[in-house]
Amino acid sequence: MTETTHAQDPAVREEILAYYARGEEDGRLRRGSNRLELWRTQDVLRRLLPTAPAKVLDVGGGSGIHAEWLAGDGYEVDLVDPVPLHLEQAARVPGITVRAGDARALVAEDASYDVVLLLGPLYHLPERADRLRALSEARRVVRPGGLVVAATINRFAGLHDMLLQEWYFDPVRRANTDAISDHGRNGGDGPFTTAYFAQPHEAPEEFTESDLTVEGQYGLEGVAWLMGGVEGWLDDPERREAVLAAIRRTESEPTLLGTSGHLLTAGRRES
Repeated sequence: MTETTHAQDPAVREEILAYYARGEEDGRLRRGSNRLELWRTQDVLRRLLPTAPAKVLDVGGGSGIHAEWLAGDGYEVDLVDPVPLHLEQAARVPGITVRAGDARALVAEDASYDVVLLLGPLYHLPERADRLRALSEARRVVRPGGLVVAATINRFAGLHDMLLQEWYFDPVRRANTDAISDHGRNGGDGPFTTAYFAQPHEAPEEFTESDLTVEGQYGLEGVAWLMGGVEGWLDDPERREAVLAAIRRTESEPTLLGTSGHLLTAGRRES
């Protein structure tokens, strides 16, 4: 049975809530080249997760797009998200539980999950102290030996995307993109909302400071997302598998981690 509440955490920035209240996130990963992010997330997690059934806490799980396939794989999934629309959408996903909450103040009991996923919250925490708080909360609620996986947006993802879309040639957009490349902070005055674009080394450092032992990093899209034909390749099952295999070969190559739009960092609570 799906359970849901609609409490709104006032600590979440209003512009972030407003951005996701537009309802676009549910379909983003289901179409076009963005499917590469979804399928690569599945690809990596299916290799990292313990055998089902295991208890998974999907923090900032949005509309339930990842919780849906995790539950389909046999995992016991609880989803937490601060956006009321996301809670309504996720409540329609069979086999999961849903509740309002903030990554920085989880209501779950200590050591109550086998896996904690943060596949979005760290994007929207520009302050390092908040990211450390979210990771510390993940460590608290995962069992000793349990897995924590967090997603970050890479520092130069915006610059790469602006070049791909040919928006970088607009002087105003170029200036804003260059500024984000310098400091990583997206102010929310463009197509995206308030966010932090991290250097690849930052997440492992923050994991370590939160007493999580880093076990690996995985670039999700590699360089494939920057190639003009990728959407058509993903439409062809045979070519799609070749693309996924190619990215898999370089997913943890240190010199290429920053080329992906998104990066997964995996760590474990030792005790």
